[in-house]
Amino acid sequence: MVSRGKKFMAPLLGFFEVLIWIIAVSKIMEHLDNWVNFLFYAAGFATGNYIGMIIEEKLAMGIVGVRIITARSGMQLIDTLREKGYGLTFMNAQGREEQVNVIFLTVKRSSLKELVPLIHNFNPHAFYTIEDIRYVSNGYTKVGPNAKHKSGLFWRKGK
Repeated sequence: MVSRGKKFMAPLLGFFEVLIWIIAVSKIMEHLDNWVNFLFYAAGFATGNYIGMIIEEKLAMGIVGVRIITARSGMQLIDTLREKGYGLTFMNAQGREEQVNVIFLTVKRSSLKELVPLIHNFNPHAFYTIEDIRYVSNGYTKVGPNAKHKSGLFWRKGK
């Protein structure tokens, strides 16, 4: 939440995280002679991290930048992405051994469920990267599965 700039959610979650930590550590300090408590605390911490990662993945909050580099002509993929409502920018580039197409998209993380299979169907060997983005200004992005293009700041309420 901190890295995504969630100024209200991050402190709220941090409060409960520290509260749970203080309660757990105080219980461990009461029973320093029992090493099993240390193991269970460590296991609880690891389990909490794992469950938190799963929840965060399911929520798919935020915006990501997707960069696709494909040696095959990317025009078919570009046309398909545009038909599906994705805003994108592309350019021709020189790869290590051949000409490539580089395609840039900015989408909601929840759109990755649809986008990644489109990339794989086009070219299972296409190289792509996905990076978290903290802020988006202007441009065209896809705001929903069947939505038309909408200009920038789609992720702010009231815009």
